[in-house]
Amino acid sequence: MQKMLSYVRRAVDHYNMIKEGDRVAVGVSGGKDSLALLVALTQLSRFYPEKFEVVAITLEMGYDEMDFSPVQALCDRLGVEYIRVPTQIGPIIFDIRHEENPCALCAKMRRGALHEAAKAAGCNKVALGHHFDDVVETYMLSLFYEGRISCFQPVTYLDRADITLIRPLLYVPEYFVRSFAKRHELPIVHNPCPADGNTKRQEIKELLKNLEKTMPGLRERIFGAMQRYPLDGWAPDRTRKPKKPRDKK
Repeated sequence: MQKMLSYVRRAVDHYNMIKEGDRVAVGVSGGKDSLALLVALTQLSRFYPEKFEVVAITLEMGYDEMDFSPVQALCDRLGVEYIRVPTQIGPIIFDIRHEENPCALCAKMRRGALHEAAKAAGCNKVALGHHFDDVVETYMLSLFYEGRISCFQPVTYLDRADITLIRPLLYVPEYFVRSFAKRHELPIVHNPCPADGNTKRQEIKELLKNLEKTMPGLRERIFGAMQRYPLDGWAPDRTRKPKKPRDKK
């Protein structure tokens, strides 16, 4: 847990992600990333100098086989409010619209529903579970498929929704998230999405894996280049000195 909290706190400090009085909604899909983020942020909230609250929000995609009751039990143990929002996003995309490229529309619909649910819950920030590998893969996707040097930002204010997105896992490698989820027996919910694992992102993941066989540390160099360039919003503030933690209550 200490290493995970070290990763997360460094990201929060470098990018000033959390301020006093924030109410942060964690988008919990049931996957390892969002569950690890939920646990880490909840633990961080107990001693971080800037006092903040954590709320868990799950968008139910309309698949009957997805059982989120173990996630409810986890939230009960953590003492975190858990909000489940029923939707029909899955059936709309695959059964009604028969989308050939479903991921973009699905992401757009999920974002809108999550932001609306977060605002309704009184949250001013939404924490997303994008980790270190997601950052590098998104950068490469943009470069290879769009011809742009671009990536999502660690912190993004959405003026239309009046909500701020934060990504506290951006320093955490995927292998560590996976081992963290296994070690803490997080209740991962299987995603029955027909497009799962069959995407351009998976192609980039495999490409990077193969390249690293002859170029070890490639992901770290790409990530470092993004910070040094820097891309808009990616220059970390390493001058911030961590404040003394609050006493746990």
